[in-house]
This record gives sequence, structure tokens and C-alpha cells, in this order.
Amino acid sequence: MTPSGHAARHPEVWRRFSPRQTVLRYAWYLGIVAVATWSIGALDIAWFFFLDAHVQALDLVTRMWPPDAGYARKVIGPLVETIHIATLGTAATVVVAFPVAFLAARNTTFNSFTWFIGRFILVASRSVNTVVWGLLFVAVFGPGPMAGIWAITFRSVGFLGKLVAEAIEEIDAGVVEAIEATGASRLQVLWIGILPQVLPVIYGTTVYRWDINIRESSVLGFVGAGGIGIVLYAAINQFRWQEVTVILIAVFGVVILSEFISAAVRRRIT
Repeated sequence: MTPSGHAARHPEVWRRFSPRQTVLRYAWYLGIVAVATWSIGALDIAWFFFLDAHVQALDLVTRMWPPDAGYARKVIGPLVETIHIATLGTAATVVVAFPVAFLAARNTTFNSFTWFIGRFILVASRSVNTVVWGLLFVAVFGPGPMAGIWAITFRSVGFLGKLVAEAIEEIDAGVVEAIEATGASRLQVLWIGILPQVLPVIYGTTVYRWDINIRESSVLGFVGAGGIGIVLYAAINQFRWQEVTVILIAVFGVVILSEFISAAVRRRIT
């Protein structure tokens, strides 16, 4: 039989996935659809509201425009307070997260118990939303920026500490062993052998978290934790939609500015 005749009888078709892989992929897709359908069915969604949603959205936009330009000067104070909350909260985060990161890193922690404590703190911090932290600290400190600062801090510790801990675990162990061979103390090893290797990560992550905190601190006022969120919440409750537009524009401007600052600083670091 000629080669051409063999190819005609037994064509070789390239397939990206084997039949078993194809079945598993479709089973996975069907599982996702089933879970999504179950989730939608479990929620009591009033679908009839969607019938005139576009009309309501257009009406809201009409009431929000044009912005009340005279209200802009009243936004500056709360907006600056929001930036202060984010900045002070980020600074406090560095102080708290730095020692926790060393406890949570396997190569710098004291034992398995301290490693568990460090990891528990990081997980607990990330598990609670910033607004929930805000509610807790409003109950402790009362309404105001102090509650917002600590809400930002307790939420950011898990983020910053986790990334720094991972960076510590990936350091060059040879440098540490060389310093230990000189008879350096544990503190000297941390200060000379480990810290210089993770400083770029600390700087970059801190600036990135500050950028995130600018956004998060803008809504803390909804629970009484200070910042421009208090003004925004009051404007929405009183249906002063043109003032809401001014506040949203101001928040958007600050977020864009913080994004540029964060990107510029990280470029300088790297």
C-alpha cells in the first residue's frame, strides 16, 4: 500500500486535548453553569426591576448633571482628611506588619507555634473587610478619623505582611549563612543579611497598599470612620445628586493622582 493510500485510510488529525481531557473540560464548564444557576436561583432577585432599570439610570444621571460647582470648596477638607487617614493607616501598617512578617516567614520565625501565630494574624486581617473593621473601631473610638486609621491598618496588615513574608522566604540563604559564620547575633543577621534583600519589596508593596487605601478610605465615612465618605453618605441620603457628582469627581481625581504617584515611586524603586 502506498503511503498516500495509508494516509487516506488513517488520517492523522491534530487535537489539542485528548478525549478524556475534553470530557473533563466540558464537565467543568457544566459544573460552573450549574453552580451559577443554583446561586441565581437561591437569591430572591426581583427581576421585574430590570424592566425599567435603564429609565431609572437615565433619570439619575439627569438629576446628577450639571455638578454643583459652588459645592466644590466644601469637599476639600473631607478629601484631605481621607488622604490623611490612608497615609497614617499605611504608616501604622508598616510598623505592625513588619514584625508579623518575620514571624510568618518559615526561615525567620522562632518555631512552628510563632509561625502559626504570624500566619493567623495575616489571615485574620485579610478575612475582615475594611468597612467591617471600621464598624468595630467606631464602636471602640467613636465616630471620626481615628477609627478610619485603625480600620485601614488592620485590613492592610494581612496584605503587606503576607507579601513581605513571602519575600523573606525567597531571600538568598547564602548571604545569611555567611553573616552567621562571622558570629553575628540574630538581630544583626536580620538587619544586615535579610532586611536589605527585602527592602525593595517593602517599599513597593507599601506604596501600592497606600494607593489601595486611598480608595478604601473614601467609603469608610459610610460607617462613621471619617473622611469624605461621611459627606457622600449625607448627600445621597438627602438626594442632593449634583453635590454627589462633585464628590465623585473629587474622589476620582484623588484616586487618579495616587495612581500616578504610586506608579512613579515603584518605577524609581525597581
